[in-house]
Amino acid sequence: MDIGSILIFAMLVFTTVIVVIAIRAGRRLGYAAHLRMKDEKESQVSAISAAILGLLAFILAFTFGMVYERYETRKALVRDDAGAIRTAYARSDFLAEPDRDEARRLFQEYVDLRVAAVRSRDIDQVKESMTRSEQIQRRLWELAVVNARKDMNSDIGALYVESLNELIGLHWQRVAIGLQARIPLGIWAVLYLLVILSMLGVGYQAGVSGSAKKSWATPILAVSFSIVITLIASLDRPNSRFIRVPQQPLMDLQTSLAVDAEAH
Repeated sequence: MDIGSILIFAMLVFTTVIVVIAIRAGRRLGYAAHLRMKDEKESQVSAISAAILGLLAFILAFTFGMVYERYETRKALVRDDAGAIRTAYARSDFLAEPDRDEARRLFQEYVDLRVAAVRSRDIDQVKESMTRSEQIQRRLWELAVVNARKDMNSDIGALYVESLNELIGLHWQRVAIGLQARIPLGIWAVLYLLVILSMLGVGYQAGVSGSAKKSWATPILAVSFSIVITLIASLDRPNSRFIRVPQQPLMDLQTSLAVDAEAH
């Protein structure tokens, strides 16, 4: 089990424990209030508890929408990345020899690196793949510049340069959205604070009603909230083992380039 999976599992357990503790603490406070103040109205407590739960539901929906939208963007970027590489690779046919063969080899290595980086769970290997990818981009750009200067009015050369621009731009979009974008710590803090307050409210309402006994509903509620929060955390991680961004477009391209290399 990799460190990412351990962290996700730890988050599931931690959240479950926090919810259970909050409910039990709220129930004890509510039961103590029930014994001291007989006029404590359950309906009023219920309304306040429902309001806090509503706020929690809003924050959960907001946070889930944020990470799910980012997840869909990552999937779209994979498709766009594969398409941009395929286009640039095809347009490299117009380069003069020996630049053409070098560009073909670089494109094939570039795709191999991207597929390997996504499969890897080692952050150092991912960084090495990114560094090598950027070196390949610079070399491909140098080859494009050399060939473009031979004919500054070439439309074909301009198209190849345009495809490289798109390829490089998509690379940095994938880095920014896939690796660097995260849920802000402030949102996590507010989310967990509302979880604690709402579970205290649920427990307090149960205590005010005169129930001091433990209920099997408590762990069920705790696990339910924990699963949702853990799902959000999994979607927020770019290389999550549980929810992966499909890389099939790049894998298909990798196979296609390997077949083309054998044909040449």
